[in-house]
Amino acid sequence: MILLGQVIGNGLLVGGIYVLAAIGISLLFGVMRIVNFAHGEFIMLGAYAAYWGFALWGLDPILTLPASLLAVAAVAAVVYRLVIEPALEAPRLNQILLTFGVAVTLQNLALLLWQSDYRSVKTWYSSMPLRLGEWSFGAARIGGFVLALGLTLALHLFLRRSETGRGLRAVAQDADAASLMGVDLRRARFLAFVLSAALGGAAGVVTSLIMYTSPFVGFQVLLKAFAVVVLGGMGSVAGGVIGGLTLGLVESLTGQYVPGGTGLAEGISFVLLIAILVVRPQGIFGDEAALH
Repeated sequence: MILLGQVIGNGLLVGGIYVLAAIGISLLFGVMRIVNFAHGEFIMLGAYAAYWGFALWGLDPILTLPASLLAVAAVAAVVYRLVIEPALEAPRLNQILLTFGVAVTLQNLALLLWQSDYRSVKTWYSSMPLRLGEWSFGAARIGGFVLALGLTLALHLFLRRSETGRGLRAVAQDADAASLMGVDLRRARFLAFVLSAALGGAAGVVTSLIMYTSPFVGFQVLLKAFAVVVLGGMGSVAGGVIGGLTLGLVESLTGQYVPGGTGLAEGISFVLLIAILVVRPQGIFGDEAALH
């Protein structure tokens, strides 16, 4: 039972990162109905912002989180105005290919600027364990989970309590009706894109703490995030939370209890993805209101 508790705890902590990476995708799809393949590169940019803040000035990534998010949001704003907004009326396939092109461009730009080296952030608490009774967890993983939980709660409150957030939910449910009620669709879509990218940047900051930073790290996290989004339901923030924690648990349990599971755990997300698409294509919460 002690081992099982350790495995479950590790799975939930990893699942917190998946949640943070996935809710940005869910937010953007709910408002704009766009599957953003460039989301992984915003995760990557957040990781690099945290890394360079630490490498150049010795700043803790958690303390520089606001600056990192602003940097990623600024890049996202430029990308949206120059590339995404002009294509909003284009066919859906063209939009998907466009975001894929943005992803390839940003990834190769990172390769030119920073090479393909794997870099890591080693803070004073990076390898420090925290004991909770019989269990021991890394302080960095716990910090990342708390950060993911806090940002997810903040997004939930923003969507539920603020006038702007309710406007985004209205656009997600019926854009034409929201426009007739006075919601500025152009502003709402811009805000959704930038906010989605900022959430991805936050996932990158956490990734830099507990994994590594490279031009390809965003793509690897994005694959898991898409599995989480499909599992929870496209456009569902609550589904992203459930899906992320579920995927983290399944990976952790597979790695510990399935023979040869260490290698299988990395691919279990795709097994879940296929199973959900076959059994319940809309996901856990996919048949309910958008951005719930």
